[in-house]
Amino acid sequence: MSISFNYPAMLERDEDGSYVVTFPDFGWGATAGETRETALIEAQDLLRELLRTTIREGEPIPVPSRASKHRPLVSAPVSIALKAALYDATQESGISQRQLAHDLNVTENEIRRMLNPDHATKTSTLDGALRQLGKRISVTIS
Repeated sequence: MSISFNYPAMLERDEDGSYVVTFPDFGWGATAGETRETALIEAQDLLRELLRTTIREGEPIPVPSRASKHRPLVSAPVSIALKAALYDATQESGISQRQLAHDLNVTENEIRRMLNPDHATKTSTLDGALRQLGKRISVTIS
């Protein structure tokens, strides 16, 4: 099963003409930009923060709904998407951090850092952890 961290954004014009962006799948948070393009750039930062907060709070990451003509997809930055994928995979598998650390032959502290959305982790390290959980990273460029 594929996991995607591309979420449809709702863009609405406010009274001063700016574009306000929200992500209905999360139900909270908003950003804005003077132009549609600027608002969508800001939306990527908002999506990063929504995912970071969801992970930090230990909440389930919402499954992205479908995009439409009026709800363009915004892709999460790669670094947070990989952290979110690992977080989702550990939640799905039910594996403990201790067991994952044992399986990867690393310390539990290293697993905590891998799952910490504020800690930089090498892609190869996240890839190894995801593979241990039966997942494979696949990159799509469009």
